[in-house]
Amino acid sequence: MNKKLSVLLLCTLASVVFLAACPKRVSIADIEANPSRYSDKEVAIAGTVRDSYGLTIPGTSVRGGAYKIDDGTGSIWVITQESVPAKGARIGVKGRVGSGVSWNGKNYGLGMYEEDRRIEKR
Repeated sequence: MNKKLSVLLLCTLASVVFLAACPKRVSIADIEANPSRYSDKEVAIAGTVRDSYGLTIPGTSVRGGAYKIDDGTGSIWVITQESVPAKGARIGVKGRVGSGVSWNGKNYGLGMYEEDRRIEKR
């Protein structure tokens, strides 16, 4: 009986640690309405890519860009060091919100630095 309780306690603790590491999903309207609340905080958003600009040079480690994601409540620029998703793609993004986000000499105002991305499969 004691062994079952230990396993249950361990599983519960592991679940709490795993869930605590997940960022809070917010709407872009919430971020735009109160940018200081989310500044330099990890959040998750989901929506459709409306615009994207990137550069990838095959055979090198040079890649990155910016893309605009729209969740129906607003849109925000996301800066990535990976290849950019295609326009129209439905994605979820985890990252840090920043004001005055700039990339390659261009300022995008309020934006987000991508840490992870999931693309919806059709």
